[in-house]
Amino acid sequence: MGIGFERSLRMWAAALCCTCLAGPAIAQAQTAGAGVAPATVAGGIDVAVYAIRDSFSDIKLSPTGAYYAATVPLEDETMLAVLKRDPASADVRKAKIVGRFRLAKDYHVSGFIWSAPERLLISMAYKRGKRDQPIESGDIYAMNADGSGLEVLMGSRSLKRPDGKTVMPPDRGERGFAAIIDDLPQDPVNVLISLQPYRSEYTRVEKLDTLTGTRTKISSAPIRDAVFLNDNHGNVRFALGYNRDGKRELYHRDAGQGDWQLLRAEDDKKLMDLPIGFSADDRIAYMRSEHENGPDSITSFDPVSKARAEVLRDPVFDPARIIYRNNSRIPVGAFFLGDGKPRTAFFDANSPEARRYRSLEAAFAGQTVLLNSQTDDERWSLVQVASDRNPGDFFLFDNTRSNAEHVVSRRSWFDPAHMAPSRAIVVAARDGLQLHGLLTVSASAGAKPALVVMPHGGPFGEQDVWGFQDDAQMLAAAGYAVLQINYRGSGGYGTAFERAGQRQWGAKMQDDLTDATRWAIAQGLADPQRVCLYGASYGGYAALMGVAKEPALYKCAVGYVGVYDLNMIQRQTNSRRVIREWMGEPAELEAASVVHMADRIKAPVFLAAGGKDERAPIAHSRKMEAALRKAGVPVETLYYETEGHGFYAQEHQREFASRLLSFLSRHLGGRTAQAAAATAATAKD
Repeated sequence: MGIGFERSLRMWAAALCCTCLAGPAIAQAQTAGAGVAPATVAGGIDVAVYAIRDSFSDIKLSPTGAYYAATVPLEDETMLAVLKRDPASADVRKAKIVGRFRLAKDYHVSGFIWSAPERLLISMAYKRGKRDQPIESGDIYAMNADGSGLEVLMGSRSLKRPDGKTVMPPDRGERGFAAIIDDLPQDPVNVLISLQPYRSEYTRVEKLDTLTGTRTKISSAPIRDAVFLNDNHGNVRFALGYNRDGKRELYHRDAGQGDWQLLRAEDDKKLMDLPIGFSADDRIAYMRSEHENGPDSITSFDPVSKARAEVLRDPVFDPARIIYRNNSRIPVGAFFLGDGKPRTAFFDANSPEARRYRSLEAAFAGQTVLLNSQTDDERWSLVQVASDRNPGDFFLFDNTRSNAEHVVSRRSWFDPAHMAPSRAIVVAARDGLQLHGLLTVSASAGAKPALVVMPHGGPFGEQDVWGFQDDAQMLAAAGYAVLQINYRGSGGYGTAFERAGQRQWGAKMQDDLTDATRWAIAQGLADPQRVCLYGASYGGYAALMGVAKEPALYKCAVGYVGVYDLNMIQRQTNSRRVIREWMGEPAELEAASVVHMADRIKAPVFLAAGGKDERAPIAHSRKMEAALRKAGVPVETLYYETEGHGFYAQEHQREFASRLLSFLSRHLGGRTAQAAAATAATAKD
């Protein structure tokens, strides 16, 4: 649920994500968008275009610029494709596919790095449903750009080479969960990895030979379940983990020395510093620092003098992503999500990185710009551009000539000019807490459109952010205003805001949604007689709780892969301490379980769930359905026994979207999906 140590690790991983591992489908990836119908057509919404997968999830330049490597979503897995770039054109459609990597059903390439100009390291995650939180497998694979040299560096799964021969897992030392710490840019062969042995709680750091798989131990952690940070010379300097009392501790050691010293331990305020990198001379460490009140900041720390100083801090928003110097772990700035379009801020406003971003931001006004990857000589940069109306475009930027060429669009079938804008809103909750969110409305929606309130899942630590969102765009195309509010407990606004959601399921977290709904009505942004709730996972719970607590406010509710019996969650997990801290004691969970409130619900309900869902088992939905039917509440259902936490199969996504629009139309009056036959034809690869 994104809380406790998991929250710290996710934030640390996000801070470092610029440098660490983050057939028919290929044909679609190279040609998608050519001649695909627009999102709306006469007679209904073309829901198929929202189900077509991205051409690429992520794409990176090789160190010399000779190749692109890209993750390609397939039906129920994600593969890695390597394309030889045409020197005469940046367009990926003119590049030749020379290497591929895929593992198995439900396994997704979760990250990859170029460890050398012709070699990649690949990490995998297991994910059964579309909305599942990916579970990293802890394996590391290696492949040459042309698909040769395939190796299982860490892991237990065998691989099939292109020639049909099997590559067996290694038998080199103790097995465990491995993760890349640093690709060691100055070392073309070795990388640093962390290894959590299966039979130990104590992580260690090893140097891994990416050609042979040979491992050399560097250091052991001073604390359980540690994650590490090294300096620019490969010296492991920080370790963050949990002590026996369940509190985080941060350790530090000097370069080249093996003795760990406790630097910071959580006190009653439960605050921590999360190291994100070092200055170029390794003298100063930079931290993402939590605060008792207000958002996180970026601070500098001198390990010798112990001097600290604040480097960057927004008055409202956490740093959302750290910006690093090219091919290094040297932090130079950060993204702040802000009210709407994210903004960049830099330690030095005149640094080369700051000037480059300012130039690109001016060239792509109104959109977010991210330097995705750069060549070692810094001539070429791969730039990602996106917005609330643009799912994302990649451009190859020639830094010597200051010109950009289009490489590929994630989803070129969407025309940004015809998409609905999302604007930032600020709402005061009934107790005065400031809430931030988004309102997405099509220009053709009218003065007071019907409103769909769409709470995000999670709930803790998650956040709705400005950008292209399928559900919001589809609902806006159907004529609705779409309201997304980051209720207390959401991430992105500091530790205190997130902790304000503790034990508030169905209480203040729910009141925040109610207050935001009433705000939209009071502002004249929505028809008060036409308001529904639609959410997934925790959002499904919030949708059902909304119609239970506010029967006069909402006309219907949709719960997608939702949780409705909170004690069932406690029985599912071993983290009962975490459940009690963040959700409540068993008696509180019983009282906050919407499955016991069916008699309060007067509005029609639509439930959808997957039989293989491990995060929100279908038993939640079936139990909720039974309670609603017993109470005489109109309820519709859509269950797929083969699906997980969110529907993967495109035909199932289309069916859900069609049913969703039909349900909302009957109660709010918006547009429905176009005929199924036409939709299927449009979505054909």
